[in-house]
Amino acid sequence: MSDRQIVLDTETTGLEPRLGHRIIEIGCVEVVNRKLTGNNFHMYLNPEREIDAGAIEVHGISNEFLIDKALFADIYEQFLSYIKGAQLIIHNAAFDVGFLNGELQRITATSPSIAEICTVHDTLLQARKMFPGQRNDIDSLCKRYDINNSHRELHGALLDAEILADVYLLMSGGQAALSLDASAGRGAQSGIN
Repeated sequence: MSDRQIVLDTETTGLEPRLGHRIIEIGCVEVVNRKLTGNNFHMYLNPEREIDAGAIEVHGISNEFLIDKALFADIYEQFLSYIKGAQLIIHNAAFDVGFLNGELQRITATSPSIAEICTVHDTLLQARKMFPGQRNDIDSLCKRYDINNSHRELHGALLDAEILADVYLLMSGGQAALSLDASAGRGAQSGIN
């Protein structure tokens, strides 16, 4: 296992990349040796298609907001460089990895898959093993681990990655050993758009 982990979340135009749905937000939080570094990656993306109304209800990101944002094709090299060699920590990894691989395949059929760039750990599968038969969505895990997520009214990729980082550190080893306080650790971000 890499000592560098990237807690990742995406927001999308809908639920199915095979139906042409696209990523509209990527949020990543870097954890090195179980400490948040503040070296985060965050991008909003123009999906070149309309967002489903149901998806807008989940994340609140509008089509108008994304008009002037970068395309995935414009940022993918920066993104791949950021995650290369790390272990990705994702809740319901099949969803996010499916979308990321779909975006990479749109660029070129010879693009590497996420599995060729880094390893992936699914915290949903981990939670299901730890707490069988219980609800294991992020909100339920926050309640179980006494993590305050009351500031989360809508889903957002970076916010959800920050919350998942707290959850994962508690799930995987007890005390969340944070090197930065919440305000300092969540202020420094690379690639903000």
